[in-house]
Amino acid sequence: MATVLFIKRSDLVKNSIIDGSVDTDKFIQHIKDAQEIHVRNYLGTDLYNKIATDISNSELEGNYLNLVNDFIQPMLIYWAMTDYLYFAPYTIKNGGVYKHRSETADTPTQEEVTALSNKYRDKAEYYTRRFINYMSFNQTLFPEYNSNTNDDIDPDTDAIFNGWVL
Repeated sequence: MATVLFIKRSDLVKNSIIDGSVDTDKFIQHIKDAQEIHVRNYLGTDLYNKIATDISNSELEGNYLNLVNDFIQPMLIYWAMTDYLYFAPYTIKNGGVYKHRSETADTPTQEEVTALSNKYRDKAEYYTRRFINYMSFNQTLFPEYNSNTNDDIDPDTDAIFNGWVL
């Protein structure tokens, strides 16, 4: 089954530094990954599946529509950009891995890309905290938020990513 995305291409382009001329194939997988890794982690399995089903069936409405528009979409946009920025300069072709270079622009340093990604992460964490705060007071409006069982993902209530611990 194909993944139903919670945002459109235009949502990402309008709310990020991605130029409208960028080929959707260059970033669509990062939207999907951010949605499945980050957003599902905060929604939990049941609420995530409910929203995906409602979007797929064109039945998203009421509190769920407001939740998606006001909280989930901004969170997804910034998580997607956080993930995408590291991969944006690269392409893999038959000859190998290539890094793009422009004749009319300077290529940013790794430190600049990391700083940019960190800014998007800060925004993603901000919108994630807003979502968590909203859900802590309104979870009765969304019964799926607390109905996860067995191997379902329970909603994470910590919006801060502190790096990997090994």
